[in-house]
Amino acid sequence: MNEEDLERFESEVELQIYKEYRDVLPMFRYVVETERRFYLANKVTLNKHQEDGSVHFEVELEDAWVWDMYRPARFLQRVRVLTFRDVNIEELEPGVQL
Repeated sequence: MNEEDLERFESEVELQIYKEYRDVLPMFRYVVETERRFYLANKVTLNKHQEDGSVHFEVELEDAWVWDMYRPARFLQRVRVLTFRDVNIEELEPGVQL
């Protein structure tokens, strides 16, 4: 597979994921962004931990969907994310659609 074929494949997969995202968005209550992933979830718990002068966040998601082109199954029952970076959590308006 050459570089052009790989780029075409990745573009096609991203388009498929976008279409899936658009279809499943109304099923979820929250949008969660971390530095590595983008999630939709129905329950979100954020815990801030301070240890030895550093801060990290623990995000727990239930009934979630993850935007990840390398994952064959994007629906997840539980997710636990640990990060030292920002976490953005948005509550969606009921019935929101693209």
